[in-house]
Amino acid sequence: QVQLVESGGGSVQPGRSTRLSCVVSGWTFQFSSVGWFRQVGKERHGVACVGVKDDQKYYMESVKGRFTISRDDFTVNLQMNDLQSEDTAVYYCSASSVGSSWWMCPRDSYEYWGQGIQVTVSP
Repeated sequence: QVQLVESGGGSVQPGRSTRLSCVVSGWTFQFSSVGWFRQVGKERHGVACVGVKDDQKYYMESVKGRFTISRDDFTVNLQMNDLQSEDTAVYYCSASSVGSSWWMCPRDSYEYWGQGIQVTVSP
């Protein structure tokens, strides 16, 4: 059974940093694309995704230069710096069996999801 368990997040002041971590189990992790998505209301969008190679990384435009996604054998992390109020959302870790799904984080290509974790950016 595939499980994705997120941790981190919480309340953060603008301009500060936080880190999200996701542990993946029950999955051929090393052959998949993994990513972080965020949801505000009903809309869920890809924030950052990474493929099997370290240079296969995609970031949504508004987080480029501030967020960094990384992975190792069993985890995928999202370092979030210089947080802004518009980064407030529920963040989800996700995994795709399609190796090319790191490019543009196509939501429909991601089959497995974590439970979501709240990140709130406020003074």
